[in-house]
Amino acid sequence: MWLWESVRQVYAFLAVIPVIPFALIYWGYGSFANDRKKAFMLAMDVTTVLLVGCVAVLFNNIFGGSFGFYLIVLVLLLLGGFIGNMQFRKRGAVDSKKVFRAVWRIGFLFMSVLYVLFMFIGIGKVLLLPM
Repeated sequence: MWLWESVRQVYAFLAVIPVIPFALIYWGYGSFANDRKKAFMLAMDVTTVLLVGCVAVLFNNIFGGSFGFYLIVLVLLLLGGFIGNMQFRKRGAVDSKKVFRAVWRIGFLFMSVLYVLFMFIGIGKVLLLPM
């Protein structure tokens, strides 16, 4: 039980400001492997995990529900279906690894934008609304 709580605490700490883990992974792996493009892609992949959780919590806090995580998963699954369909129509087969990678990286882009947007909305909500 303590292991699970420790993992949750570390995840929550890293997810609050996902720019820090992104920079650490990019700098660390980039200096280790001397491949900045691969380091950037790895940093994007790891940071997406953190952004999904953080954006889901921000969504729930702003809109007062508990559907944020499921909405994100639903959108990512629909996006995977659309990309897989386009790939099937173009090539006649679906490469699931490429579809997953594309969805994951597009998810990084959308989650980054939503993270910034929801942070501003959340901060504005706290500062502008009287308690």
